[in-house]
Amino acid sequence: MRIFVTGASGWVGSAVVEDLIDAGHSVVGLARSEANAETLSALGAEVHRGALEDLESLESGAAGADGVIHCAFIHDFSRMAENSAVDRRAIEVMGATLKGSGRPLIATSGVALLRPGAVATEEIVRETGGSFPRVSEQAALALAPSGVRAMAVRLAPTVHGDGDHGFVPQLVAIARAKGAAAYVGDGLNRWPAVHRRDAARLYRLAIENGTTGAQYHAVAEDGVPMRDIAAVIGRRLGLPVVSVAPEKAADHFGWIAMFAGMDMPASSALTRERLGWAPTGPGLIADLDNPYYFRS
Repeated sequence: MRIFVTGASGWVGSAVVEDLIDAGHSVVGLARSEANAETLSALGAEVHRGALEDLESLESGAAGADGVIHCAFIHDFSRMAENSAVDRRAIEVMGATLKGSGRPLIATSGVALLRPGAVATEEIVRETGGSFPRVSEQAALALAPSGVRAMAVRLAPTVHGDGDHGFVPQLVAIARAKGAAAYVGDGLNRWPAVHRRDAARLYRLAIENGTTGAQYHAVAEDGVPMRDIAAVIGRRLGLPVVSVAPEKAADHFGWIAMFAGMDMPASSALTRERLGWAPTGPGLIADLDNPYYFRS
């Protein structure tokens, strides 16, 4: 297959590109900068210049492809409403190009905030206007009646590995700044996790064999207790591991305080059954206990 990938030079997207190429697919990667273009060329992908705001580039990229994997998003949390609108329009434009063809389009979503405090499964529908600000999943699945094989891959909130720049590195930086590795309350709240390479493989399996309207969970571990994460960080940095009261969480964790205290377990049982996905990468705790998470 010839697959158009947005966000192709990003943390997850670049792994998706590598996995697709290794499996014999050809990849056209969206690149908004020369640096991104160089990254994609080095991976063996064809470079397609453009951006999420450049609708003509998205239309032409999708038109020449057998399928689309949409990993891109503008991660500026101060402008989430505007960025979500850009994301929705990008998906609609690519979807219109695929209309009536039966070609696949996969949008990226997440399991965070899907069902806080209870195990989130693939069958739970994410409603528009909920607490999760992105609308990628809803925009993509709305294309299904128009003859697009639309699907969503929901990522675990922690996609880990060498080069991770997500929530866990933020926790490491906060521990350094505060002089303690902390968790909220009893620290038993759980974060689902998946290794970057396992997540990439799931995208490939979905675009090869996924079904219209499906929601697949890139979750290798249903939930890792927050205090276990803090324990590794504290040991690696030689810092005390402490509990922070919920009312003090914002003072310690800043903008990620809500996530630091959230219990958000998720299952991938149906994804594994339906696509034969079997994660093989290290778990979060084993991966976190590596020097690359603690580079200054």
